[in-house]
Amino acid sequence: MKPDEIVTLYDYNYWATDKILRAAQQVSDADYHASQATESWESLHGILVHAYGAEWIWRRRCEEGISPAGLPKTGEFASLAALREAWSTEETAMRAFVASLTEERLSDNMAYKTTQGVMMHAPLWQVLTHVVNHGTQHRAEAAQILTQLGHSPGDVDLIVYVREKQSAA
Repeated sequence: MKPDEIVTLYDYNYWATDKILRAAQQVSDADYHASQATESWESLHGILVHAYGAEWIWRRRCEEGISPAGLPKTGEFASLAALREAWSTEETAMRAFVASLTEERLSDNMAYKTTQGVMMHAPLWQVLTHVVNHGTQHRAEAAQILTQLGHSPGDVDLIVYVREKQSAA
């Protein structure tokens, strides 16, 4: 993978995440924290904290060579505003890291530990692509809840991002 391709994926990732977070700002605090009928997550808040936490843990693994033992807990973010603030800081760090990468570095194998302590290895480009793909899954879950609450984020597909970017140029 080429550096400009991974940068494009992360530009898309944060564009799509912003659409979800802006829609989430429209729901009541009660709805934001309410239990939802999802397979894995207790609430919209839980989904979004998990998506943020995954980006945070993977950047630490990729950039810093640190494998935290766990993801942040939902209780660490009392509100959507607190989560947005942390995510903004993480976005800045991830964008700087991704912008610094060379084609050679993207091809390098990286070692990391899972949250269960299992040692794993993968090319950096695969891990970074996974992070965006993982975010897509959880944005879809959040978008479904937001739509049911009457606050659809609209289309968050990659091609919509590409078309918007092309039309703005």
